[in-house]
Amino acid sequence: MTISWIQAAILGLFASLSSMPGMGGSSIGNYTLGRPLVGGLVCGIVLGDLKTGIMAGVAMQLVYIALVTPGGTVSADVRAVSYIGIPLAMVAIHSQGLSATSADAANLAKSMGTLVGTVGTVLFYGTATMNLVWQHIGWKAVEKGDFKKLYAVDWGMPWISHFIFSFLPTLIMCKLGADAVTALKTALPMDGIPMKTLFTVGSLLPCVGIAILLKQIVEKPVDFVPFFVGFTLAASLGLNLVSSAVISLIFAVIFYEIASVRNMKVAAATAGSADFDDDEEDI
Repeated sequence: MTISWIQAAILGLFASLSSMPGMGGSSIGNYTLGRPLVGGLVCGIVLGDLKTGIMAGVAMQLVYIALVTPGGTVSADVRAVSYIGIPLAMVAIHSQGLSATSADAANLAKSMGTLVGTVGTVLFYGTATMNLVWQHIGWKAVEKGDFKKLYAVDWGMPWISHFIFSFLPTLIMCKLGADAVTALKTALPMDGIPMKTLFTVGSLLPCVGIAILLKQIVEKPVDFVPFFVGFTLAASLGLNLVSSAVISLIFAVIFYEIASVRNMKVAAATAGSADFDDDEEDI
């Protein structure tokens, strides 16, 4: 598999749209297009291999399933994972002759995505730092009363930051990196220690993402019970993840309805006691 300049440019455009909240918006850009699960679909369409793109995206999503950016603190940039890591992982999978659905392909994709994600933090902070320049220009325009200039500050100038730190790195790394990944086929054979190390590390990386997720949602031991429902369904009934998710959605709706009824009863009881107190005061 090769990546043309046009394909690399399209991937660079999507990287710009998904970098930080600014370009595509928080919901559409950062939290949708920027996720590896969606990025795998986009990369699969652009590179003409939908199956490999989706499988690589799913594998990488497990690692970053609980990634958050509190206060702008970024440990890994999923924008780089999605639009640099996934294309290069697809090239690596093809060059090594691996099946897209194999465990080795998933482990290789996760390892490459993690490497690129760490590099992407530099791009993230580079974009944020350069955007400070535009903010300074905006404050000067406000002080001078030139409010029309704020349109350029908000809608035009940030594209310069994203062009330099999102579009160009994605364009160059996808195009030139694909050739480098293909060349690694002869330097790093499948049965060599470096490739076996990548596969081993890749197989362990999802544990990090799941552990971070558990740390966020588990407050007491009983919270582990809903978490293991999906694993139990898959092991005992042979259900896939989609089926388990549908069943979990049903239970979520039931719990939501029960909680809503309970809250309504509490609100009614509170309102009733308040009316009783008012009557006593009138007497």
